[in-house]
Amino acid sequence: MASSTLRPEDQDRRDEQDVARRLLDSSAKLSYDPATEVDWDTPLDKDFHGASPEWSTLYGTAYWNELTDAQRKELTRQEAASVASTGIWFEMILQQMVLRDIYTTDATDPRFQWALTEIADECRHSIMFARGAAKLGAPAYRPRRAVVELGRAFKTLAFGEAAYAAILVAEEVLDVMQRDWMRDERVAPFVRTINNIHVVEESRHMKFARDETRKRIRNAGPLRRQLNAFVIAVASYFIVTSMVNRQVYENAGLDTRRAVAEAGANEHHKSLMRSSCSGLMEFLASARLLTRPALALYKRANLI
Repeated sequence: MASSTLRPEDQDRRDEQDVARRLLDSSAKLSYDPATEVDWDTPLDKDFHGASPEWSTLYGTAYWNELTDAQRKELTRQEAASVASTGIWFEMILQQMVLRDIYTTDATDPRFQWALTEIADECRHSIMFARGAAKLGAPAYRPRRAVVELGRAFKTLAFGEAAYAAILVAEEVLDVMQRDWMRDERVAPFVRTINNIHVVEESRHMKFARDETRKRIRNAGPLRRQLNAFVIAVASYFIVTSMVNRQVYENAGLDTRRAVAEAGANEHHKSLMRSSCSGLMEFLASARLLTRPALALYKRANLI
């Protein structure tokens, strides 16, 4: 009865606080410490893949058919490490955007406390990914310098729905592929553990990002909606196209030029990416963030 007397904006605030409390409760009950949960001590067993082979950028190509089993496993280990490195890069952007967003908000509000909890999760995830990539025998892969600088600008300037929807894109794409990897017994056990931890904890982050995107876009005018739809699509394009660094092919002992060419034309991988993003695209459409310019970029990135 009391809640019915609240103004709409006060009721919205109370609902958002209730969501934040539930996320905090979930985090308290179901979170992991990668330092103790992941088997860091057992030496890398090269009989395992680093990712499900079907997710390799070369799977289904003529080049893939020519590779030995050992070469395929080394390639998936390098690709998994590259995905992890891209995850670290974007998680660092995410942490700064969230921290900037809550900088002047009420510290007693559950939403503020959940935001700090998410940042703490991302810090642990970044360390986990870094240790995982090192155990896979890979270097610290980074996006191209131009993309790194674009990321620097994005984390400084992006706000509202542009920030939270971009966060959602990165998390959704990783979530789908990692759900496959964590169930695949061909994948190294420690990688499967890393993926399981990330999937469980990121499910809360995705819930938060969806809610924040809906809230921020609710009263946006046409110009703001068009602008941020395009900004989100640009961020998505560079996130997705940076996931597998071309250096992985050289480090796996392959012909880089041929591998890049065949990966770029690989319809199997493009189809996999599109199917993995179907739920994400439905959400962006429901938020009216799939404008014509944005759609062009998503198609170019093989997300739709």
